[in-house]
Amino acid sequence: MQKRYSNYSLQKRLLTITFSVIFLFFIVIIKLFSVQIINGKKLQTRAITQWTRDLTMSGLRGTITDRNGEPLALSYTSYNVYVRANNVLDSEKVATTLCEILGLDYEKTLKKVQNRGVSENLIKTQVPYEQAKQILECGYSGVYLSETSTRYYPYDNLLSNVLGYCTIDNIGQFGLENYYNEFLTGIDGQTYTESTLTGLELSNATTCYTTGIKGCDISLTIELGVQQILQSITQLAQIEQNAKKVQAIVLDATNGEILAMASSPSLNLNDLPRDDINALLENSKNTMICDIYEPGSTFKIFTTAAALEEKVTNLEEKFYDPGYRIVDGQKIKCWKTTGHGSETLVESFANSCNSVFMDLGLRLGTEKLYAYLKKFGIGQKTGIDFDGESSGIMMKQENVKNVDLARISFGQAIAITPIQMLMSVSGILTGSLYKPQLLKSITSQNGIKKEFSGEKVRKTVDKKTSEDILYMMEQVVSKNDGLYSFVPGYRIGGKTGTAQKYENGAIAKGKYISSFVGCYPVDNPKYTMILCVDEPNAGQYYGSLVAAPYAKQIFSGLFEYYGIEPTNLTDDLKKINKTIKMPNLVGLSLTEALGILKSMKLQYELDGENGYVIWQSIAPNEYLFEGAIVLLKL
Repeated sequence: MQKRYSNYSLQKRLLTITFSVIFLFFIVIIKLFSVQIINGKKLQTRAITQWTRDLTMSGLRGTITDRNGEPLALSYTSYNVYVRANNVLDSEKVATTLCEILGLDYEKTLKKVQNRGVSENLIKTQVPYEQAKQILECGYSGVYLSETSTRYYPYDNLLSNVLGYCTIDNIGQFGLENYYNEFLTGIDGQTYTESTLTGLELSNATTCYTTGIKGCDISLTIELGVQQILQSITQLAQIEQNAKKVQAIVLDATNGEILAMASSPSLNLNDLPRDDINALLENSKNTMICDIYEPGSTFKIFTTAAALEEKVTNLEEKFYDPGYRIVDGQKIKCWKTTGHGSETLVESFANSCNSVFMDLGLRLGTEKLYAYLKKFGIGQKTGIDFDGESSGIMMKQENVKNVDLARISFGQAIAITPIQMLMSVSGILTGSLYKPQLLKSITSQNGIKKEFSGEKVRKTVDKKTSEDILYMMEQVVSKNDGLYSFVPGYRIGGKTGTAQKYENGAIAKGKYISSFVGCYPVDNPKYTMILCVDEPNAGQYYGSLVAAPYAKQIFSGLFEYYGIEPTNLTDDLKKINKTIKMPNLVGLSLTEALGILKSMKLQYELDGENGYVIWQSIAPNEYLFEGAIVLLKL
């Protein structure tokens, strides 16, 4: 039958078809927009991963230097060796060559070379340039090199507890390497080689490179020369005192910058015991920041400063010490059980008389003493730029009884870290508490540099109190006519401490920490230092006999390094009657050494029978009495 269509129905059909075509084009355009604009980069990346095989080219890690630009930790380019089994033509020959050059096990290497189940097989990481060059010159198909980096520490164990170390993948794992990892880490580059979907490299394939970017360089407040002095003396002290550990810090008291921080035993950062995790953790821990100890008599500086500030005593006040005090019915003895008798505050400070400091603590009361300790920074983290800092241990103020207060006043029943002790003492000596600082500056590879300066936390005591404490500390080191810690010609202040150690909540018999806190010059302190000898085991344990002699060597080293000349040397030598300057005998024959000692009217003892001098008990340039005894090891 003939069907008729009206003009209206034809127009409707044409309109429908037209809108359908437009809609389809619209869908196509949206899809194209999505593919090319919205998801274009993502799809291009996916396509590249299918068309190419890539290897990472590690960006070098930033360099760590001392304050003068001397490298302490740096990175050099090394290489990772990969094999793509699909491209290897002679797997046995390749495996044999790699084993000969890299010193690998043949069976394990061959298994990797023949493993076609993965795109790349890592053969060895951090291969030196010379070995990488040998591999490259072989020209084997399927063997690839990618740039990586190896961390190197030019001074092995120097500053090891501070610098820390990295993982095998150059990620900061400990110390400053970890703390400033985000700045030190470089940006990795890549190599891209055209290949088939199965990983087979195309003939005449194009390889593209994007180079890595080195991380930021950081400069520390550390002074390499001072660090070397400190390191050698802590090592010497540990050996001579047969100690468990010796640690020391030298600080610029005017701004909180740490000039040196050393601990012995230390760790060779270029030969880490990664297979012995206990040894690695034990020897890499920075106990000067992380571990606490009972300070003993060095803590008396805080009690004295608080008492002078509150004017509950003065330098001329007289005390009497029978050798003990009775507090809350308990008899608390002074270290000198027979007592010091009548003494002024200055004399009691020099004598380190426990009884007098119990009096001062009780006069202040718990509330005031705790307020001052908080002001000095005791019981708080110093804020040093290092992970794992301890805040110390203090009894809750509401739980402190008079007997507790008496013990706290002379350095018992309280625990702090060495860095906290040094910063707090420096805060009293200068009148201002600073935040300790290890970072001096950060510099990016495009030359942008950010410098950091000392941060003052708060004022601690008046100038008069600082001057009185400094005067008393100077009397401490000169009271024995320079026998232990006095350096002729230089005005040094110091305080020694001797504290028993605790184990499982009880006093550990025969275990002590001997310490010394000192400063120079006493009229305007620039350098402050602390030295702690943990468990000395050479017959003595008092801080004045164990720690102070090494503190003297540290100060002597500082004066020589910075070229600081003595100001009153002649008067000091006359005062202590030391007129003979010890020569350096190391390297001389026995006959030559003895001839020099006899001509200088010095006595001697020998360890060994013949040969050459390898060690002398008195350091060169020390001043001696006529007839003093020098021990020589041959």
